[in-house]
Order: sequence, then C-alpha cells, then structure tokens
Amino acid sequence: MSDNIEDDLRRMALIASGGRFNGDDYVPTRDDPRLRLQVFRVFACMVGGRWLTLKEIAQQTGDPPASISAQLRHLRKPRFGAYVLHKRHRGDPAHGYYEYKLEPPAPPEPAPEPTPAPQRRAPPEAQPDLFA
Repeated sequence: MSDNIEDDLRRMALIASGGRFNGDDYVPTRDDPRLRLQVFRVFACMVGGRWLTLKEIAQQTGDPPASISAQLRHLRKPRFGAYVLHKRHRGDPAHGYYEYKLEPPAPPEPAPEPTPAPQRRAPPEAQPDLFA
C-alpha cells in the first residue's frame, strides 16, 4: 500500500480496533468481534495496492463476496480511515465484472494562511497635521 511498512501496520491496528459498525440487525456484543476481524482481513488483503475482484479477495480471506463488498464500503468511511476505493471493469464491461484497489486517504490540504486583519487608521483628529 505504501512504501512505509510502519504506516501500513499503524493503519491496520486502527482498523482492527477502530470504527463503529451499524445496521438494523447490528448487536455490538454479538457482531463486533466478527466484523472487526472481517474488515481487518479485507484491509490486510488490499494493503498491497493490487487490483482484486471480490472473488479473489474471498479466496484469500474466506469471507463471502457480499461481506467483502460491505467492508470495502466501510473502509471508505472516515471512522474506518477514509480510504480511497477505486473500481474498474475487468474484461468485457458487458459482463459487469469489477476489480477494486484500496489506497490510503489523501493527506489533508494545508490550511490557508490567515489573512492579516486590516490596520485601523487613527481618526483624523488624532493624526498629526504634517503641513501645519
């Protein structure tokens, strides 16, 4: 994913311990352990920045493609790291077969320099009369 393995490991630790899940049938005590491991496996699989199909990710993680798709969507959310998910056709576009690539979020843009406050001029009676 990046040239710095320490950054990748830091991101993986954030994924494993980070974001909150949600949903109609979501019960944290029941679902968190399973979902945290699942999103971690998907993330670990995608760290290399390779283009992979849902089927290829499923072969590596053992997770169902629908769950992988959900976890890829989670990884785009700020609470899961705001990763950039690229999607493109593989093979004939008429077949609707896609592959995905995950990239770290873009670094935040630097804040613009603050504009200095305009200088207040002294009222005319406080200004010296240069021609007196």
